[in-house]
Amino acid sequence: MSADADRAAPENRGWRRWFFALVVTVALIGMVLHAAQIEDFGRLLTRARPLWLALAVLLQLSTYASVALGWSLVLRQAGSPLPLPRLIRIAVTKLFADQAVPSAGIGGNVLLVDQLAAAGVPRGTAVAALLVSMIGFYAAYALLAIAMLMMLWLHHKATPLMAGLVTSFILVALAIPALALWLRHRGRRPLPPRLDRVKLIRELLETVALAPRDLISDRGLLLRVGACNAVVFLADGGTLWSALHSLGQPAGYGTAFIALIMASIVVTLGPIPLGLGTFEATSTASLSLLGVPVATAFAATMLLRLLTLWLPLVPGMIMARSILRARAKPLR
Repeated sequence: MSADADRAAPENRGWRRWFFALVVTVALIGMVLHAAQIEDFGRLLTRARPLWLALAVLLQLSTYASVALGWSLVLRQAGSPLPLPRLIRIAVTKLFADQAVPSAGIGGNVLLVDQLAAAGVPRGTAVAALLVSMIGFYAAYALLAIAMLMMLWLHHKATPLMAGLVTSFILVALAIPALALWLRHRGRRPLPPRLDRVKLIRELLETVALAPRDLISDRGLLLRVGACNAVVFLADGGTLWSALHSLGQPAGYGTAFIALIMASIVVTLGPIPLGLGTFEATSTASLSLLGVPVATAFAATMLLRLLTLWLPLVPGMIMARSILRARAKPLR
């Protein structure tokens, strides 16, 4: 597409600006409504063993590096590399958008493409980075969900409800990248008149059609990016495992991994912003099912949420606000 298409007209950016404003607003409301819970984190930190807590922080930092590395692999292969630190900053902002408004990652995905394009990456390459990372993410997520269910079965803890949740999630995990690939394969063929009048759908199809086909179909690249995304889930499981040990609970890594994946699935399938309440309840229940005392399970889950949600939420919100200010300038 021409350079004029990359420099979208101000009116075409309007819905994006309002969407990011919604994301910031929802996150602020969530923080205000859960201010007491955030204060409880301070008391948890005084109980945590410093070395285990430091390990949990390092594991969380590795998740942002892993996500950014996946994007970097695509950009380098396309001949449009960006410095890893810059991609890590985008990863923090994307996490904020994904957590604030759970919508299969749509908010974070829009932000990713726009930020890569703003950094000088051709929009088609930016879309390819999004699609490849999305396929890698859901492929890794689905495989780890199956592994989690098998581990529960080996522990004789699998229930029909858990099997149903995992099955529902796998259907979603297959549907989202399949839809993205179908949209890319469809290209710029004309839409039915009713759909063509919806600007959001028209812009989405036009954007997805920009992705170079050779990047999307590169199996080696997809495997490498999928491995980067798998590291994120494994590191999150390690963070919960470290949180348990920091509170004096010598649980195995498998216990933490099962709780992390099960809670993540419930949040993915649910519509609640930030996954507030659902993640905590599912993680605590899963840990308790596997023999962790309820009080310790809840405290470790709260510590995990501090490191994975609340602490990154602050820099993510600041970065998102700077994006909003930048978007507002051309509209004046």
